Amino acid sequence: MTQEKSIKGFNGYIMLFLFFILFIGSIIVVITTENPFWGIVFFISILILPGLILVNPNESRVLLLFGDYKGTVKQNGLFWVNPFYTKKKISLRARNFDSERLKVNDKLGNPVMISTILVWRVQDTFKASFDVDNFENFVVVQTDAAVRKLASLYPYDNFADEGLDEDITLRSSVNEVSDALEKELEERLEIAGIEVLEARIGYLAYANEIASAMLKRQQATAIVAARHKIVEGAVSMVEMALEELSRKEVVDLDNERRAAMVSNLMVVLCGDKDASPVLNTGTLNH
Repeated sequence: MTQEKSIKGFNGYIMLFLFFILFIGSIIVVITTENPFWGIVFFISILILPGLILVNPNESRVLLLFGDYKGTVKQNGLFWVNPFYTKKKISLRARNFDSERLKVNDKLGNPVMISTILVWRVQDTFKASFDVDNFENFVVVQTDAAVRKLASLYPYDNFADEGLDEDITLRSSVNEVSDALEKELEERLEIAGIEVLEARIGYLAYANEIASAMLKRQQATAIVAARHKIVEGAVSMVEMALEELSRKEVVDLDNERRAAMVSNLMVVLCGDKDASPVLNTGTLNH
């Protein structure tokens, strides 16, 4: 037997009613008649009790007879099975697992802190019971291994100064990374009969030893990007100003004065602080 087999036990309410009839009846008869035969009936009634099993919603009972797998009861209710069966209870409910924060290296070798949130449940009770030693611990260990592997496949972020052109990163590609993690976990947990309902990154940050340096790097990247946008807009505005002055013939500028005007406009437009104007009360050349 290498796969799960669903079985259904006998109606437990009938057996419970039979137990009370035999139990009470045998006691009364033994006391009144002292007939030893009813002592055997009393013993038989006692054997009914170990065979009663109660299966709650989203629970199961794995049944074994002296080490031989007989089947799994998944139907809800009160049932009666062979009293000599060994009954192992396995929950079929969805479970949450929030892993510990692990220090791993991303694709670029940068140490990052990462954790995952996994939603899973038992799908195959035979595999969960007999193909692995402890399926709950198996989920924990394999989740940590999958997270370590995932982090090594992608960079934390995409930095242009390193010539890195990655479409998927741990920080920005949440959906893609979650899909890859879920697929990896499905392959690893299939041996234990575990169904992965959802897997996603719960925590992600640079490790403490490089967090400060990486923050400065991100700030520098943002500043450079902002400066690039400012300069691009300033050049466009200066070009438009020169074209308008020339088109409307407001002033006739030679190359030297044009260069001075461009320099002044660029300083005003690209400066961090507001420019302080200087009024020239003399001639244009003084």
